[in-house]
Amino acid sequence: MQRNLSKVILDVLQHSVLITSFVFIIMLLVEYLNVQTKGKWQKTIKKNKPVQYLISAVLGAVPGCLGAFTIVSVYSHGVVSFGALVTTMIATSGDEAYVMLSLFPEKAIFLTIIISIIGIIVGILVDLFYKKQGALLEKLGHSLQLHEEELIEKQQKGYILQQLKNITFERTLMISLLVLFLILIIGSYVEPHEWNWVRITLLVSTLFALFVVTTVPDHFLEEHLWQHVLKRHLLRIFLWTLGALLVINILQSFLDIESWIQANTFTVLIIAVLIGIIPESGPHLIFVTLFASGSIPFSILMASSIVQDGHGTLPLLAVSKKGFIYLKAINVVVGFVFGVLGILFGF
Repeated sequence: MQRNLSKVILDVLQHSVLITSFVFIIMLLVEYLNVQTKGKWQKTIKKNKPVQYLISAVLGAVPGCLGAFTIVSVYSHGVVSFGALVTTMIATSGDEAYVMLSLFPEKAIFLTIIISIIGIIVGILVDLFYKKQGALLEKLGHSLQLHEEELIEKQQKGYILQQLKNITFERTLMISLLVLFLILIIGSYVEPHEWNWVRITLLVSTLFALFVVTTVPDHFLEEHLWQHVLKRHLLRIFLWTLGALLVINILQSFLDIESWIQANTFTVLIIAVLIGIIPESGPHLIFVTLFASGSIPFSILMASSIVQDGHGTLPLLAVSKKGFIYLKAINVVVGFVFGVLGILFGF
């Protein structure tokens, strides 16, 4: 029992470091992109709602949680709407997408298209009827800051070497954290352990983040990356991720969820929707395997996929707990409605 608990804690720490590191890198790159483009990209996306929904659906449809983390990051800065966030979380199937693609690829692609379309429609409706979205983020003041005097412009030749010779504590710590994460990725100490597109994406984004932290002027690094990204967000995201994963994994160690579901087939739809609330990849694989074996209809798998989002909403807990609750409530209703409709129409 003690060994199992130690393994659970070790796995949770590993996943927490991976999730927090990637979210940190995405937030860092968002800050850099915003300043380099003088905020033009976020203004374009803010004004163009159809583009928001399309990008959100595409990133959600990408297997794994990286797309979902990206949308949570830009949402936390007020770049995309709450409806766009809902679109992503309905469209995503988290890590379960990899399993579905390996077990039933054609049906998995069909499912992804269906829930992406549902996500776009629901996202549009949410933004149409929910007008007080600012209340979800107003206390945190997350909007991306942009000051003309802070724009990254061409510096004098040799300024990077000069900065490194007189390196600040903030730059040293951020470089060290990124180098450590780079070592963990290259050494296969964090998932995925095999070289696939997810691991390559992590490697490339980390290298670019290292370039940013090494080359940006001290003022930008201290005001935007250190004060805004690392000090304000990093610890909160790590602690919420660690706590949520720890609770979920300990519960899973004591409860045989799969056996209970198989013994209560008439309530599988409700169970699928309720389990979808859990911000974790794992429990939802029950419904993937049950569908692959022909034990449940497509409609229940669809309901599960709509509500669940793997680890995608974990960073949202740190950004806006109210937003997390609202999002999950919407997804539960949508998943249940489409699940019932699917059963009634026999698919």
